[in-house]
Amino acid sequence: MMQLHIQNETDLLKAVILGTAENCGPIPTPEEAYDPKSLEHILAGTYPKEEDMVKEMKAFAQVFEKYSVEVIRPEVLKDCNQIFSRDIAFVIEDKLFHANILPDREREFEAIHKVLEKVDPIKIVRPPEEVHIEGGDVMPWNEYIFVGTYTADDYPDYITARTNKAAVAYLAEQFPHKTVKSFELRKSNTNAKENALHLDCCFQPVGKDKAILHKNGFLVEEEYQWLVNFFGKENIFEITKDEMYQMFSNVFSISTEIVVSEQNFTRLNDWLREKGFTVEEIPYAEIAKQEGLLRCSTLPLIRE
Repeated sequence: MMQLHIQNETDLLKAVILGTAENCGPIPTPEEAYDPKSLEHILAGTYPKEEDMVKEMKAFAQVFEKYSVEVIRPEVLKDCNQIFSRDIAFVIEDKLFHANILPDREREFEAIHKVLEKVDPIKIVRPPEEVHIEGGDVMPWNEYIFVGTYTADDYPDYITARTNKAAVAYLAEQFPHKTVKSFELRKSNTNAKENALHLDCCFQPVGKDKAILHKNGFLVEEEYQWLVNFFGKENIFEITKDEMYQMFSNVFSISTEIVVSEQNFTRLNDWLREKGFTVEEIPYAEIAKQEGLLRCSTLPLIRE
């Protein structure tokens, strides 16, 4: 049996599901795009090629091997984009939550059966139907759970609005001993630079007490300010709108000292090194065209 254990974003990683870009299917039509950034590349003819994405994910897997992390890959489905395993499920403490996502992604969840079979079924939780929730919006941070959400009345009009009000209440019920802190995110179906698809597109903690943050991703200034106060101004790397668009906040921590980052994120990578981190740089710019990066491609199972 596998004992799931996730308390935060940065403890030493022992086991992770890493998505796959194999057999990811034809280029979507503009109507099939789930987010404005993919749409932009579909229309421009610059949508990423499967072979390039497979190479990028291989580089990511090699970093995990270097640090002796157990890597589990989903079963490859035909013509199915399975890169972003963070969307389909997430772990908090010893429970794996099955995300209520777009219905056509249900089979992606079934493709991680190798893990599901090893976990006590009582620890696999499916939230009720009215709870919309995706892993990119959920960040366990010790006694807190940070949640990105969108609660305005026009929620149904945004394919980019992924986690709703019911999800925030649901997590609070599941973890009464933690503080669930929600953040309203700025959404746009058409402009990728004005769209925070998930919380990890505009915020992510690194190390023990630092964070990457993008002010414009937050709709409510006080909520953004709360994070600045929580981490302390001197511990925050504030990214620009263009850097958010390139997914600077979507790096991934293997431990409190080791961060996997995209090789072109020079300004961020310099800052991380200056703060004492080991930065493992890999190419991930093709996958980034689908408005997801390193954190989106992973589903951490055990950190200690």
